Amino acid sequence: MRHGGDTPVKTVQVKDVVFNEGRPKICVPLVGKTKQEIITEVKMLEKVAFDLAELRIDFFEGVEYPEQVEALLTEINSIYKKPLLFTFRTKKEGGERELSLDHYFELNRFAIRSGLVDMIDLELLSSEEDVINLIAEANEKNVKVVLSSHDFFRTPPQKDIVARLVKMQQLGADITKIAVMPQSEEDVLTLLAATLEMKKTKADRPCITMSMGKYGVISRLAGELFGSCLTFAAAKDVSAGADKAKLVYEVADLWFHSLVALAHYGLRPEDVIGELMRREGTSGIEEKAQRKAQARADQEP
Repeated sequence: MRHGGDTPVKTVQVKDVVFNEGRPKICVPLVGKTKQEIITEVKMLEKVAFDLAELRIDFFEGVEYPEQVEALLTEINSIYKKPLLFTFRTKKEGGERELSLDHYFELNRFAIRSGLVDMIDLELLSSEEDVINLIAEANEKNVKVVLSSHDFFRTPPQKDIVARLVKMQQLGADITKIAVMPQSEEDVLTLLAATLEMKKTKADRPCITMSMGKYGVISRLAGELFGSCLTFAAAKDVSAGADKAKLVYEVADLWFHSLVALAHYGLRPEDVIGELMRREGTSGIEEKAQRKAQARADQEP
């Protein structure tokens, strides 16, 4: 258990993966439409550095047939041993297809009872009573619940982002998650500020936050600093054969938005260079230990 400000923050362990400990974990989505496509994606993961996979079951053509879903999960489990997150993303939150609310909860209940998934994603804006009941059943089956909210058109105000994440905690989520779409650099700062507020004063469990699109690159790469415990990456982007040009492009984006963030607070690149010079000769582990020691000293009366 670590501490965010004065708030104790627990870790969540799924198999060998511990959320809220060390670097943000890397999740690779599986988005095949057929069983064969999905199994091919799973086999490709042998060449990839990642921590868990998310089965985006809303992409699967057989999602409305329980026997096909069970057959798919059974075959995945025969060749894949890391944590598996089961997600049906509804169309209103950016998913591939729509199900009735009853069918949505029936599908997730089926996944929980199957014994073939380690985690499920439930959307916050679904029926609150059904969410609470499903979380209780997941707890009984030792299936961890990610309670999520997605806004693909805007970034809500900081207080609204924090309110949603706190609501997820109150409903009993093991991990909370929010993803928003920025329309400007300021929107990215809003998301990061909300994440930091959760980390410092309100989070009592792991939290996932992300700002999507080109503006949001920095939020996905700086998760550990601000308090997000997980980031998503396509398998092709984290494999040994990843496109180097794309890596350069992403880093350039990160630098650009970092400069914008510095300017927002009246800082300059020279301030970063000065910090790097201060750290010269110090390992990352030593630096982190020094920060923890300083934080403890600051809390002492």
